[in-house]
Amino acid sequence: MRNYSKALAYLNQFISYERTQPAHYSPETLSLDRVNQLLDRLGRPDRSFRSIHIAGTKGKGSTAAMIESSLRAAGYRTGLYTSPHLHTFRERIRIDNENITQEDFAASVDTLEPHITAVEGLTWFEIVTAQAFTHFAQSKIDVAVLEVGLGGRFDATNVVTPIVSVITSLSLDHMNLLGNTIEQIAFEKAGIIKPRVPIVSAPQRLEAFDVIRRVARLRAAPLTLVGRDVIFERLSASLDGQEFQIVDVPAGRKSSDQGADYHPLRVSTFKVPLLGSHQITNAATTITALHVAHERGLPISDEAIRAGLLNVKWLGRLEILNHSPLLVVDGAHNADSAQKLAAALPEVFGLDEWTLIIGISADKDLPAILDALVPIASHIIVTRAHNVRAADVESLAALVSDRGQQPIVASNVDEAIVIALQHQLPIIVTGSLFTVADAREAWAARSGVLLEKDE
Repeated sequence: MRNYSKALAYLNQFISYERTQPAHYSPETLSLDRVNQLLDRLGRPDRSFRSIHIAGTKGKGSTAAMIESSLRAAGYRTGLYTSPHLHTFRERIRIDNENITQEDFAASVDTLEPHITAVEGLTWFEIVTAQAFTHFAQSKIDVAVLEVGLGGRFDATNVVTPIVSVITSLSLDHMNLLGNTIEQIAFEKAGIIKPRVPIVSAPQRLEAFDVIRRVARLRAAPLTLVGRDVIFERLSASLDGQEFQIVDVPAGRKSSDQGADYHPLRVSTFKVPLLGSHQITNAATTITALHVAHERGLPISDEAIRAGLLNVKWLGRLEILNHSPLLVVDGAHNADSAQKLAAALPEVFGLDEWTLIIGISADKDLPAILDALVPIASHIIVTRAHNVRAADVESLAALVSDRGQQPIVASNVDEAIVIALQHQLPIIVTGSLFTVADAREAWAARSGVLLEKDE
């Protein structure tokens, strides 16, 4: 048997489109046929449990975590499959929110190896997805919450037939693969919609929603739009979390045509510890998806959902690492998420002056991200994560200078934090989850805490 590190090394022999992006997002490059062949050889582990499938540009990880936490609170044995990870690969595959053990990880790779060898051309993510499904089946879970890795239509997770599909907020990202317009991106994400399987969508730009609605109609998939069929309102917010109200709108009676005789079916109040108004949207999407799942034979009460939301944890998203001095990390990595972060910082913290530490992946829209974040910063430190996709600091520094600020250059995130502390201002670390991971590890080390990390 391999040990954990040797199992990781074996998997890392296969092409990973997280490390090197594909030239094309197409069935030739990303093949559901290969995944199905592998799963057929493994006895179709993906059919031994129910699933909820989540695509989107932003919020899909947070939504997956909220759904999983709520299902666990309801007494279900859960599997959670997400990407990327912050510190250890084992975060990606969880049973009842516990990472897959090193021993189970290594054993599953040994089990899969002869089948991997028999299917030509498998990619790293295709293998890992089959590994997750196999581990879930062996662990006898009741329901899996599955986050799409890239796009949706050709993603390896798209072999499942879930009880409900979810599409979170859509915006421009991975344009070189998914398309340069919101309509093209929405088409790829809508690829997870299955015939007659209900689809829940977060609030969308009209051009994105039009695509989702068209695909749903073609596939006779009942569609619920959060913000129209379900409305929500934030009631209060603090650094401890947010309270909000959610209202189900009766069928055929949308929020836009309320009259004197309007009577909602349900008004409920919930709390969530995650910060930022966008997390209220994710929570409303979560509740709606779970209500649909309930109607599809997965019973869950509002009490369980309330408990699940109250106890959810999802690291690296407006996460406070330290209060004095204030150190916040957030994985904003595209223009839309950077704009939301820029708006959230004064809204959540009531502060207008920040030291910005930023490191972005080279394949992202660097100018658009900086356009959103440079104006919020009194001091800017550009850096790079320990990741092969990280943009070089010289390019970032030049782009910041073009926007009228003179940045400081730090060779790594640890050095950037040391420099930032000298400015005696609140610190925000952002640009990618890889940068956030480095910041969490650096701050933990300063505090004498050792985070588990893959070498």
